[in-house]
Amino acid sequence: MPATIAQILAPYEYKPELVERIAHRTVQPSITIIEPNPKWPQQFEEVKERIQKVLGALILDIAHSGSTSVPGLPAKDIIDVDLSLKDATDEESYVKPLEEAGFRFLLREPGWHQHRFFVEDWPNAYHVNLHVWGPDSPEVVRHRIFRDWLLKSPADLELYAKVKREAAEQTAVAGDGMMDYTQRKDKTIHEILERAFRDLGYIE
Repeated sequence: MPATIAQILAPYEYKPELVERIAHRTVQPSITIIEPNPKWPQQFEEVKERIQKVLGALILDIAHSGSTSVPGLPAKDIIDVDLSLKDATDEESYVKPLEEAGFRFLLREPGWHQHRFFVEDWPNAYHVNLHVWGPDSPEVVRHRIFRDWLLKSPADLELYAKVKREAAEQTAVAGDGMMDYTQRKDKTIHEILERAFRDLGYIE
């Protein structure tokens, strides 16, 4: 069934005790915000093509998500990908093919729309965060809504760019990690999403 508005509106609450760790990164990506790179769309297309070759008919959708999917938005040099599959719980059908294609299986979060997380972190290559979801994941819809709103709202795009730079700087000064950086942006992300939801008529 398609995601309901109530599911789309429900914020994600990170619960580390529910995360099942499979492996760790071999290379830690930099928490540095850089100016928009015109290569990002092509890098996503290259990743998309590799995934399509190994998974084929299992795929429902492959979408470029995250900040590198928004033209004009400064970002970490990481390509985020939302991969929607017919059955994210059927790991036997896709984990090995993705690993053979260069992606490392890091964790599963069954309680978060059956989320599985892979990365590509070879030295001297661009970083990829690959998020695997089942059909009609509300989180995939939220990602698309957030991206589309930034594309039509220059003020919020500028605000988000400012907050990203501040969060990255604070994280570096404190010696914190990626999750801390993400949490420093959460309040602003929720505020921007609220405006996007209101524009769509999801809330008053």
